[in-house]
Amino acid sequence: MSFETLGLTTELLRAISDTGYTQPTPIQTQAIPAILNGQDILASAQTGTGKTAGFTLPLLQKLHTSTQAQKGNKRLPRALILTPTRELAAQVSLSVKTYARHLPLSSMEIYGGVSINPQISKLRKGVDIIVATPGRLLDHVSQRTVDLSAIDILVLDEADHMLDMGFINDIKKVLARLPKQKQTLLFSATFSKEIKQLANGLLKSPVQIEVARTNSTAASIEQIVHPVDRVRKPALLSYLIGSENMHQVLVFTRTKHGANRLAEHLGKDGIRATAIHGNKSQGARTRALAEFKQGKVRVLVATDIAARGLDIQQLPHVINYELPNVSEDYIHRIGRTGRAGHDGEARSLVCVDELKLLSDIERLLKRKLPQDIIAGYEPDPNIKAEPIKNGRNNKPSKPNVGKHNKTHRAGRTSKAPIHAGGQRNRRSGNQTNPGGR
Repeated sequence: MSFETLGLTTELLRAISDTGYTQPTPIQTQAIPAILNGQDILASAQTGTGKTAGFTLPLLQKLHTSTQAQKGNKRLPRALILTPTRELAAQVSLSVKTYARHLPLSSMEIYGGVSINPQISKLRKGVDIIVATPGRLLDHVSQRTVDLSAIDILVLDEADHMLDMGFINDIKKVLARLPKQKQTLLFSATFSKEIKQLANGLLKSPVQIEVARTNSTAASIEQIVHPVDRVRKPALLSYLIGSENMHQVLVFTRTKHGANRLAEHLGKDGIRATAIHGNKSQGARTRALAEFKQGKVRVLVATDIAARGLDIQQLPHVINYELPNVSEDYIHRIGRTGRAGHDGEARSLVCVDELKLLSDIERLLKRKLPQDIIAGYEPDPNIKAEPIKNGRNNKPSKPNVGKHNKTHRAGRTSKAPIHAGGQRNRRSGNQTNPGGR
């Protein structure tokens, strides 16, 4: 099937051609005709499946072929796209602008971390489409700088994570400001009980779309677990990145402070890294992401919230420095790689404290993940597990900054010699990595 068969206008087909895409993805094939027919949508699709274009393209066509909403001489917004984070709002807004390049439609993003005044100025001029985070949108509502009375299409993107982040009350406040008669499109990575409850109260006879098995990961992602002691994690991370000459590595931590410490550690080991998390200003986060995409920064250390919406083409490496407390977040994390048909790898550094989290993830995936113990970093069986509270151990250990770090600055260890091509000898664990490495 081609985009031409989905009923899209010439202007949109030109924009799609400009991007280089030729064939619609499964989510686009199913969602676009249903949205054009005016139906509500409840869709589940793993990240990287093209879901943003799946709702953006028909949304733009419907707005283009309908009458503009006016209040006096100012046009009112007719479409609202809600996202959980600033990064995702910026990414979706970029997609809207990309596909609307040949249409007389205007759009804008609304999120916190930046001055509200430029947003107010743009709203006064009139806009057709708003891409927003709930909190800043409600700021505008309270200041009466946005009029949502003409919204005809509502999109909740990554609704599961909006619920996880505690936005349900904000979402309800936004919904109270919208017309009762509207088309609603709800996109989520999973069909959890909470999502189904939200959908039941929000959607009218929705078309349910599920293009991938619930809680599945892309087949193009090679997943592997590296067992290691908690105090050896920083050294092992530096060693893996240095010995295999990795570039564009997205590393996940549980906490903001942990992200800062890890980025600093990598820098001391000669690996340029930067952290991105909620405490960073929007400007700092935007600069960090831009430098990472341009290759100026080798490693981006991120928390789960800050990573929402990161769209990095052909990202080759994702490393879970710490496993997430919520199993579903593992799927989202590794979904940053292996996108749009490209291969990717996802590694997890797992200490004894995280064995329960690993077991939960494997139960969700319905399979065991292959393990690879790196020579020289074998876990000490005498170390006992410590409970994890609020994303960190009760008694966090300091990173090992002794001899192991020094050897990693040299890019090798005495126990794991590097061979031609940057490969190393490994001592395998109980499970082997299918297909070798």
